Amino acid sequence: MREDTLGIERILMTTDTLGGIWTYALELAGALSRYQIQVALATMGGPLSASQRAEVRDLPAVMVFESPFKLEWMADPWQDISRAGLWLLELEEVTRPDVVHLNSYSYGALPWQTPTLVVGHSCVLSWWEAVKGEPAPDTWQRYRQEVACGLHGADLVLAPTRAMLSALERHYGHFNRSGVVPNGRDSGLFQPAAKAPFVLAMGRLWDEAKNVALLDEVAPSLTWPVYIAGEDHHPAGGKVRYRAVKSLGRLEALAAAHWLARAAVYALPARYEPFGLSILEAALAGCALVLGDIPSLREVWDDAAMFVPSDDTAALAVTLRAVTQDAARRVEFAARARARALQLTPQRMLAGYLTAYRELLSTGQERAGAIARERCVQIGPA
Repeated sequence: MREDTLGIERILMTTDTLGGIWTYALELAGALSRYQIQVALATMGGPLSASQRAEVRDLPAVMVFESPFKLEWMADPWQDISRAGLWLLELEEVTRPDVVHLNSYSYGALPWQTPTLVVGHSCVLSWWEAVKGEPAPDTWQRYRQEVACGLHGADLVLAPTRAMLSALERHYGHFNRSGVVPNGRDSGLFQPAAKAPFVLAMGRLWDEAKNVALLDEVAPSLTWPVYIAGEDHHPAGGKVRYRAVKSLGRLEALAAAHWLARAAVYALPARYEPFGLSILEAALAGCALVLGDIPSLREVWDDAAMFVPSDDTAALAVTLRAVTQDAARRVEFAARARARALQLTPQRMLAGYLTAYRELLSTGQERAGAIARERCVQIGPA
């Protein structure tokens, strides 16, 4: 055991199986395992895919506890959330972690016996505001209450960007203890190769926040093809369809890395992206970045990307035409992006979380969340 882990041996961590939180959780769990810290990974949102099971098998210090429970943003999830809460408390009893690391909100209000942090990766209220341009409707009031209780019930609230933390505070109130720990990604899988003349985008294609529809609009005006990769079936049902971009379907990790290595330009004119792991992977793979001009992406990429307003079709078309026709500009921005990406390492992320875990353990007798949890029991929805 390394001295700087201060006796941390086990973490109970939640994750979902549908998107970037899975990738984030495995990256962090892998980094923790190098410190001989075991991770009990509690999964929700749907069954693991064959490739996800293979990824976990490569991490011997990770124990997976799988469940079918819905996620907070899904339709009518609250009975599942209640059952999942009981299940998680049972896992706490079985695994006896030193810290509970939650990657969803509601469970922060549970009567944990262990110091607890919640990481805010995204939320419906900030998503709705950014994507729809208006406050979320009253149908999300139960979600608002449950998330607020979870956030204020946790001992510490973290986010991957200052922009995301500010969004959480705007919608749910100021937190007693909070901080920012940027995500990280191992560069080993994402190495540049000889670049080919195409534009690439990846992510949950059904998510309006990714704004793939804007790429579909401009694709006919470009001399280069635009490829998209990712899940196009919404978890609630239905499939998104695009006309001008070329879909690669959902790619496994090695195939995605291969396409990123060859892509000269990675474009994601996102309306909402609290961090953007696919962007980080693209930068590591040596892609020039064209991104939506939103605070979180400005925070992460600054002068290492080209930015366009997320609702400006003409600006996206002009920027993509310019970068696809100017090799020197592509090389310059690809180099800037990769240099920035190489700073966002798993080791840096790990250091941030170890600091947070140590802070929780050192103040374990002063559980800031206890009062908030009691208050949530009184005011929370029935």
